[in-house]
Amino acid sequence: MPTIYTVIRRPLITEKGLGVKETEGTLVFDVAPDATKTEVKQAVEALFKVKVAGVRTANVVGKERRRGKFAGFRPDWKKAYVRLKAGEKLPEYVSNL
Repeated sequence: MPTIYTVIRRPLITEKGLGVKETEGTLVFDVAPDATKTEVKQAVEALFKVKVAGVRTANVVGKERRRGKFAGFRPDWKKAYVRLKAGEKLPEYVSNL
């Protein structure tokens, strides 16, 4: 079984992610492309000591980027929306915003 730090790469700190966190009690993470919903749930529960109600995942296709006449693609990646159970305290992994 992979470790929690190979399943969860980093929290996504975007305007949309922080809005979802405040309104719906949902955390957004960049996760490993081969991570399953069960692995993400177990990793979040172990890392933040909270109870997870549900996990939704989305595969994001990398965009084409150009440098002059040379073109390439950013890598594909996966993100997970993790909803916490009602009454759970949201972890604060963001400060100074």
